[in-house]
Amino acid sequence: MPVTPTAHGLRSRRGDNGSDVVVSELLLYGSPLRRALLPVGLGNCLFMPSNDPLILFYTSSFGRPVDLAKMLQTELPLQWTNDRRRLSEAAAVIFHIPDFREMGDARKYPGQLWVGRSMESKENYHRMADPHFMRHFDVTMTYEAGSDVWWPYLPGAVWWEKTRARAIPPKTQTAPVALFQSSGINRSGREEFATELARHIGIDSYGSFMRNRSIEGPDLGAETKIDTIGRYKFCLGLENSVAPDYVTEKMFQPLSAGTIPVYLGAQNVDEFVPPNSYINAADFSGPADLAAYLHYLAATPQAYEAYFAWRSMPLPESLALRLQGLDKSSEYRLMAHLHERLKGLPKQPSGPSSLPFGYSSFVRARLRRWRKGPR
Repeated sequence: MPVTPTAHGLRSRRGDNGSDVVVSELLLYGSPLRRALLPVGLGNCLFMPSNDPLILFYTSSFGRPVDLAKMLQTELPLQWTNDRRRLSEAAAVIFHIPDFREMGDARKYPGQLWVGRSMESKENYHRMADPHFMRHFDVTMTYEAGSDVWWPYLPGAVWWEKTRARAIPPKTQTAPVALFQSSGINRSGREEFATELARHIGIDSYGSFMRNRSIEGPDLGAETKIDTIGRYKFCLGLENSVAPDYVTEKMFQPLSAGTIPVYLGAQNVDEFVPPNSYINAADFSGPADLAAYLHYLAATPQAYEAYFAWRSMPLPESLALRLQGLDKSSEYRLMAHLHERLKGLPKQPSGPSSLPFGYSSFVRARLRRWRKGPR
């Protein structure tokens, strides 16, 4: 698909019966993508206006700018920017809730859709559980199944098929259990749980918490982590907090590696995985009781291998239904939702603005920006 720079960035275009349709816009000034495109002559193309609705990413994501290049893949008739100066033009404004300190100076214009998004647990970011705060958002995008746009850690159907087809690697490590844990967030009591469990069974810990092992050879990131987990009979998947639907990669990485997850977290975890594919720590009276069961499984091949039987069976219908649409990127799912919501609405808001978070928040946010300097 050809791309064309505009006065505010890049717009990709697709021919439809001989006519061009604007499908996206990116801010490229100073970005690697713009520098890559300039040598092939795109930097000399004419600037062309666009009438498609503008989507503004108002906040960063944990201090990192949103990767607007991913929006090109959605191929929807929208524009995207992270230039807050264009707030009054934006048909929809997206906020990353954990970066709430960046929101305080946002003005809301009549007809504008505000999106609050986060994959983080409500237990860790209490504003997500505050109706007074959340009422400012017209669209929610979180890990909770009831969100307007569901943003779970649950992988899509393609991932499950690949995982089921992958061979179970040999269990070569002496310790039965692996642990990867570095975050200090401990609202689930996982630190105390792991410490007590280690008194009853061998645990190799590769994270900063309880560290007693290091990655052997070059660390290639997720690939190395999955390979390492696969050499253990069990892997602890201990969530940093316990909340409905908050089932993270701590469950899915061991499944991908061909190892049995030992899970501590969401009470409705059964809705996210096949039956008998993991061990729920909540089913035991305590770490000592759990350790005794893990020792039994490690010494009883038939009982241990029963936890992999799900790989040769179809996924449960309830789980298969949950996976529908998840193979589409989260960016696409959000933009498709906004595209539908914005149909029939003015492409640009009009009228006087308000300060939803109040004047004090406005001043605090502006002071923070002044201290940090321009984005």
